[in-house]
Amino acid sequence: MKIVIVGSNHAGIAAANTILDNNPEADVVMIDQNTNMSYLGCGTALWVGRQIESYEPLFYTNEEDFRQKGACIHLETTVLDIDFQKREVSCQKAQDRWNESYDKLILATGSLPISLNIPGADLEGIHYLKLFQEGQTVDRALDLPNVKNVAVIGGGYIGVEIAEAVRRRGKNVMIFDAAETTLSNYYDETFTKDMDFNLTAHGIQLHLGELAKAYEGEKRVETLKTDKGKYSVDMVISAVGFRANNDLGKNHLITLPNGAYLVNTHQQTSDSSVYAVGDCASIYSNALDKTTYIALASNAVRTGIVAGYNAIGTKLEGNGVQGSNGISIYGLNMVSTGLSVKVAEKAGLKVSYVDHVDLQKPAFMKENASVKIRIVYENESRRIVGAQVSSMENISMLIHLFSLAIEEKVTIDKLKLMDLFFLPHFDQPYNYITMAALKAK
Repeated sequence: MKIVIVGSNHAGIAAANTILDNNPEADVVMIDQNTNMSYLGCGTALWVGRQIESYEPLFYTNEEDFRQKGACIHLETTVLDIDFQKREVSCQKAQDRWNESYDKLILATGSLPISLNIPGADLEGIHYLKLFQEGQTVDRALDLPNVKNVAVIGGGYIGVEIAEAVRRRGKNVMIFDAAETTLSNYYDETFTKDMDFNLTAHGIQLHLGELAKAYEGEKRVETLKTDKGKYSVDMVISAVGFRANNDLGKNHLITLPNGAYLVNTHQQTSDSSVYAVGDCASIYSNALDKTTYIALASNAVRTGIVAGYNAIGTKLEGNGVQGSNGISIYGLNMVSTGLSVKVAEKAGLKVSYVDHVDLQKPAFMKENASVKIRIVYENESRRIVGAQVSSMENISMLIHLFSLAIEEKVTIDKLKLMDLFFLPHFDQPYNYITMAALKAK
């Protein structure tokens, strides 16, 4: 069996490893237009902000690893077209052109950054953050003494993280977002306001509820025009979101309205010989109880594993996801899973929530911090559909409990008397999870 994988970042790598580790006889061909593979883009801000020493550890594998497993690798190779009837992938590298036939095809083409369709978008000095090379460009630009004022367009995870990184490099930073708070797609306002205060306290200027209208300058961007004013800028980093990269299959495969390939629980598209994984594919949300689009590296890995097994004939269904996320900015840790109250209500769910604030450990413990928690649950079924937690303590692992709770449809009432251990080094005898759950009427 010959399996062609288009795209060799997280989803494609997970698929390839699954196939090669479980069926070494499979003929695997990996194709990617980039010069590298396996870049952990979530670490770009850490590297640019000098919180880690270099970018090298952000690559966790390379083409030689796959060659040793028996795969054929084509980097710096463009897929020109796919003939789904003939099952052929048309490729080009430099001046060489050829076709790769396939028995099974796995599309792992990922996502592309959204570019604002406003005047001046083609000026120099406007940057995006997706590829390693884009991170390099931003990093080099921040070394220039004439780059002093940096505008970040978008107050989501990437925008907030890169804003911290740029500020750590000694630059003046402004975040612009049409929403009234940062991180508004992931947390309710009681949490996002804390992050807004945290950012402001560290010298990052917030321009929220403010819409970018145009970039101005002769050759290079010099001014950002919004619906509320004009701002002098030396550099812009656009982080307004991503769209599914569906150019190769959008005319053949069924897609969601946003363009992501529609897949079943086996990652199979509307063409039985084609699988789609990662950011270019749909995914099932256990919180919403329906198919949707959630672009996350963790989802990419899981969907790659599922597609890899199914491509070699081992039937495996995905469990669905909760969209678990986390962020740490200047020591403030925030994690979430499932739906916020705002997102749940927008999706038509009737929900309630409980809030609780307490110390992580007993008051006599010297190393301690306050923890804020919100649990969101559906009114009629009482099932938990979301959770948000924040603290200066590392509370990140807690969100996995809630992720599993959503997947298994655990009710808020079941959570009230859940067996949670106590030790002063870790938590309080009246654990804040229990105390929050007990508030549910």
